[in-house]
This record gives sequence, C-alpha cells and structure tokens, in this order.
Amino acid sequence: MPGKALVLSYRSAVTFRPDRFTPVPIAETTRARMLLVCLEPGQFIPVHAPGVDLALIVLEGEGRLAAGDHEDAARPGVIAFVPAGEARGLLATTRLVAVTVVSPPPTDADHAEVVSALRRGAWRGTSTP
Repeated sequence: MPGKALVLSYRSAVTFRPDRFTPVPIAETTRARMLLVCLEPGQFIPVHAPGVDLALIVLEGEGRLAAGDHEDAARPGVIAFVPAGEARGLLATTRLVAVTVVSPPPTDADHAEVVSALRRGAWRGTSTP
C-alpha cells in the first residue's frame, strides 16, 4: 500500500483515554508505521521485545523509557532507537505524548505480549508499575 506525503501539527491528533494509553495512527506504508502515543500519568506501553525496529521521540511530558538494557528518564526532546528483538516500553509519570515509527509495521503476534501485559496491568513482569 503506497503512502502519501503528510505534514501536520501533532497537537491536532493528541487523544487521551482514561483506561489505557492511546495509539493514534498517523501514517503507514508496507515498510513503516507512524503513531502518536498519548499516555495519562501511570499509563504505560508494557516492556516487550517485538520483531520490529522502533524510533521514538518524546514531544511532551515525563516518564520512564525502557530501551534494550537501559531505563532512562523520558522527557521532551529524548529520542530512542531500539532494534528488533530488543526490549522497549514507556511509563508516563505526567501526561506524555511521543511519536513512534516502527519498521516493518508490527503483526498481531508482535502485539500479543503488549495485550497480555496490559490485561495484567504490568509495565514490567507481572505486577502494576
């Protein structure tokens, strides 16, 4: 599926949900997917290790970013690249907005670990963050 060029203000796409993080699709081709990720304080993308490369840029807010063997502060201007197969996750301590690009677009199997961890309420392992 061919993509089209896109320029927009990310603020027009920011959306929050009270129950869990909100992934907002921005653009996608057969080679990559771009999402705006919006998290309320305490919400998270569980630490998982899918078979896709990830680039992430924090636009607003603060939290914790797991990337490979590292865990660091997430705040505006922080960028991360995590190769396929390495752990990644994001935990918000304030309202947080980030843009992510994954390549190739993840499969249902790539998302299975995230869905399972969200059901358990687990950012890392088996308990709440």
